[in-house]
Amino acid sequence: MPILIYTTAGSLKEAENIAKNLVEKRLVACVNYFPIKSVYWWKGKACCEKEYVLLCKTVESRFTEVKEAIKKFHSYEVPAVFSIKIGEGESKYFQWIQDSVE
Repeated sequence: MPILIYTTAGSLKEAENIAKNLVEKRLVACVNYFPIKSVYWWKGKACCEKEYVLLCKTVESRFTEVKEAIKKFHSYEVPAVFSIKIGEGESKYFQWIQDSVE
């Protein structure tokens, strides 16, 4: 079953490092990353920061490995790492994801 794994990073360099490591280890087929502004509650106050969202394409059976790899390369004390199940889509693309992470 294909999934997206969502995480954020605090800098472009960190996003690139996480993405490169995940793809090179064949834990994910592809990572898209892009800049965002985040407003969040942290340690008793509202914060507003520039971050990078990473959308990691992989399969459900790889979630734990991807999560642990992200945590290894991440600077945040508590990184957001969660999966989003993909419903319907292009079957050839789903097969490419599966083939890429085997």
